[in-house]
Amino acid sequence: MRNFEQKVCLITGAATIGLAIAEKFLQQGANVVVGSLDLGSDKDFKSSYGDQFDFVKTNINNDSELASLLDFTVEKYSRVDVLVNCAAAYGDDGAATTRETWLNTLNTNVVSAAIFGEMVRPYLKDSGGNIINIGSVSGVFPHIQRWSYPVSKAALLHLTKTQALEYAADKIRVNMIRLGHIWSLPFEGLTKNDRSHADQVTSPFNLMNRVANAEEVANVVAFVASDQASYMTGSETVVDGGYSVQGPEQHEPLFPKLAK
Repeated sequence: MRNFEQKVCLITGAATIGLAIAEKFLQQGANVVVGSLDLGSDKDFKSSYGDQFDFVKTNINNDSELASLLDFTVEKYSRVDVLVNCAAAYGDDGAATTRETWLNTLNTNVVSAAIFGEMVRPYLKDSGGNIINIGSVSGVFPHIQRWSYPVSKAALLHLTKTQALEYAADKIRVNMIRLGHIWSLPFEGLTKNDRSHADQVTSPFNLMNRVANAEEVANVVAFVASDQASYMTGSETVVDGGYSVQGPEQHEPLFPKLAK
């Protein structure tokens, strides 16, 4: 299915998940522009997709660079149909997090999504487009020894609902995809690229006994951004392998253990 034929998708963040989302849109016929400090991959997207794909080096915490990213997109395509706010800062030292790290994490994960959403808003209004914000289970469930990242994702969830409420007047849908454990740059770095170790460690925290592939996220993003999800706005679509449905006992029954 080519649900995005001739449509224009603008994505911030070019790490594993952002690029998987970009590729899914490209496969469905979209023109894609990615804004990030670096491409985050050795893959030659230009060779695979030609003029359908553009990367624009962008510091998303700089309003003038965000404006330049949007200007590039509009000058080339004259429209924007989908904005995906995927860029994220992971700086977090728990209770010891410095003010500088706090502000950078909030600035990257929340403020930039708000500012850029408002910049892109007129073009999304014209195209009947929508915004996807990439959230995290961290924004719903507190995580010990992590403060600034979970708080930023909680704020992004509220921003998503606020944008949905405000932008409904322009017929712009705004939704969040809430992620659990995804095989991505943070996991690759922490495990020294040991996927089986990541699966083993995260197994108690989800019902699938593994981390997800970035492509599994991209599949859901593409659906929620498509016309097939035309009645969805202000929603959270959860891609967490069942993380959110478990209580403190997770998926191991307590009573049999007590009876031993």
